[in-house]
Amino acid sequence: MVFAHDTEAALLAAVELVNSAEYPDTLTEPAQLAEFFHRHVYTGAHTGDAAELAAVRALRAPLRRLLTSDRDTAVTSVNQILAEHRAVPQLVRHGNVDYHVHAVPAAAPLPVRIAVETAMAMIDLIRADELSRLSVCADETCDGLVLDLSRNRSRRYCSTACGNRNAVAAYRARQR
Repeated sequence: MVFAHDTEAALLAAVELVNSAEYPDTLTEPAQLAEFFHRHVYTGAHTGDAAELAAVRALRAPLRRLLTSDRDTAVTSVNQILAEHRAVPQLVRHGNVDYHVHAVPAAAPLPVRIAVETAMAMIDLIRADELSRLSVCADETCDGLVLDLSRNRSRRYCSTACGNRNAVAAYRARQR
């Protein structure tokens, strides 16, 4: 299934954010948060200070629970996030991106925008009954999340490193 651009973008950002908590932690400095902000083309307020970094880092565990939950639990979580932040979906267009949905003002703090955009993206997955697109890495030594947007649903690993490690291990096992 093909999802809207903003749905895919929000899910990719959320998965990267959650996976940044895996060893080695890749979100420890304000500069890393700035790179994340620009890489995922967030707009609006971005203070870049230690408090914002701490608040974004604090989102990782709740977002992991949301992204790995069953459908009914995800619905409850999404509804709580949207209600807590008084989300009001509106169509907006900025930069090179055509109309898409924002549900909080651009002045909302970055952690709020991340949480709400992730919740809005999860609405599409829940409605399409596509939560199976989110899973935990098939590498037994990794707890990273996988977002599988492939047509044939073949993505099993969170990164090429995990995929390569398992391919090498399988090759060595076959050679024995």
